[in-house]
Amino acid sequence: MSSSVQRLQETGSALRHALANKDWTRIGELDLQCRQAVDEAMVEAVLDEEVLRARMQELLDLYRELVGVCQAEQQRLARELVQLNQSQQGAKVYQLFG
Repeated sequence: MSSSVQRLQETGSALRHALANKDWTRIGELDLQCRQAVDEAMVEAVLDEEVLRARMQELLDLYRELVGVCQAEQQRLARELVQLNQSQQGAKVYQLFG
């Protein structure tokens, strides 16, 4: 296995672990590393294209999962912000009449 394909595999594994832990800072760092690893793999002459294709497919599946988790997290945070805003408005009304 070429070094770029191995790096793809290692970076993907680290990204999956960070996603499982919802470590958003680490996910951001690993996203950049994944992009660099993909660029390197596309430039490097790979002996086994089938292995590269499999690693790229795994990474694509992981990114689909990551997007879904990010969207769910975004919606959760939006709901929390709406609730917080409603609570603050209720507190202001209470202070006006209390």
